Amino acid sequence: EKKEFRESAARYSAAFQALGWKGSSNDRYNAACSYALAGVPDSAFFHLDRIASLMDYANVQHITTDVDLNTLHNDPRWPRLIGVVKANKERIEADYDKPLVALLDSVFDEDQGLRRQIEKVETGSGRDSKEMQALWDRMAQADSTNLVIVTRILDERGWLGPDVIGQTGNSTLFLVIQHADLATQEKYLPMMREAVTKGNAKGSSLALLEDRVLIRNGKQQRYGSQIGRDPGTGAYFLSPLEDPDNVDVRR
Repeated sequence: EKKEFRESAARYSAAFQALGWKGSSNDRYNAACSYALAGVPDSAFFHLDRIASLMDYANVQHITTDVDLNTLHNDPRWPRLIGVVKANKERIEADYDKPLVALLDSVFDEDQGLRRQIEKVETGSGRDSKEMQALWDRMAQADSTNLVIVTRILDERGWLGPDVIGQTGNSTLFLVIQHADLATQEKYLPMMREAVTKGNAKGSSLALLEDRVLIRNGKQQRYGSQIGRDPGTGAYFLSPLEDPDNVDVRR
């Protein structure tokens, strides 16, 4: 954010070195962005090649549209890199239910696209403005439509894993239920618990849903994921939490 790209890249390298030169795909991608923005393409390609060749990076849409990497596009190494990423995507998605993936991707884009507007509208027009209320109304309408789509999938096919609908589609199932009414959340919470035991849903997402259901029932949350907001001052606060000293054990 300070545009200190060389310093950012150096910090990533120091972190990788401290871990015996190991690093997650996400961190290596961000390191590559820092190196690209700093004008050090060799190091940028080093990290991108690692996540593509060794870590099955397959997000073609993101890597090809990320402006942080624009300085790499005219490099002769770029086409080969994108070829590897595309091959990863084709291999990983070979057994996907592609029509369902496309449907859930569109639901995800609408769900998250509207919510990404909250801060901008609130900052520009105020929390109690007609513009803010219009956005809430649009979200409520979209959530209602998306809930029909997702609950039909859950009722007919169960909680599908990323091996069938991809990571985004899998996250979409959770997000739509997370934004639903309490009765719907309570209905599908046992299904999500079972999905986590099978590897078809993330434990971190389950923790969010568990906490939200507890808070909405007037109980204390277990994992500390839920934040409240004072209606008068707008200040945020941690919602009531069970046994705070041992929250990391539960997590």
